[in-house]
Amino acid sequence: MGTDIRASTVLAAHREDIELHTADGLKLVGELALPVSEDGSTVRPPVATLVCLHPLPTHGGMMDSHVLRKASYRLPALADLAVLRFNTRGTTSERGTSQGSFDGGEGERWDVAAALEYADFHDLPNPWLLGWSFGTELALKWGHDPVVAGAILLSPPLRRATDEDLDAWAEFGRPLIALVPEFDDYLRPAEAVQRFARVPQAEVVGVEGAKHLWVGEPYVRIVLDEIVKRVNPAAAPLPTSV
Repeated sequence: MGTDIRASTVLAAHREDIELHTADGLKLVGELALPVSEDGSTVRPPVATLVCLHPLPTHGGMMDSHVLRKASYRLPALADLAVLRFNTRGTTSERGTSQGSFDGGEGERWDVAAALEYADFHDLPNPWLLGWSFGTELALKWGHDPVVAGAILLSPPLRRATDEDLDAWAEFGRPLIALVPEFDDYLRPAEAVQRFARVPQAEVVGVEGAKHLWVGEPYVRIVLDEIVKRVNPAAAPLPTSV
């Protein structure tokens, strides 16, 4: 009999504090979680990397927003993924405060670039952008980097990101998966299907019963399963106990 994975479960990984340096001179704080061997003594090469872009910092979003934190707690061990989380400019969490100030998604282009540059420089394989709410806007607007393997969007509002940004992603050609809660505050599945139709490679997954913040362990599990299905299909579905 295994132990059930709960909201607070933290599985083995190598976790290190990191700093990102932006082209406009800011230092951003973050953390990188990597898979380890069964006895925890050595780091194992990840299959792919999640570069996490958090929700709106002016509404409490940060690198520790719960779905991103749970991805870092579970996915290195369960799916051989590296999970890179960081605070965008001016954002605070337990890890500390990133320099600079919130810029409504514009100056944050340099934050996205710094995270991808870090992944590239440290040979983190197959970087996928994992954006949530405001983070989805950053992915759509600033994620067209040759190193990016694809993007997964949680609760995309499509407010700052425009049809022009969607057209640019269509041209970029990388996979785009949008997980859209049935009861989202901003964009619900039927409208999301229409909006994302201009991106031929986009896939919209409506999640029954879910809300914008994905509160509740059943919804977290759905999100993490959908991520792993795309990024490391061999590890899906994720176990519910260890």
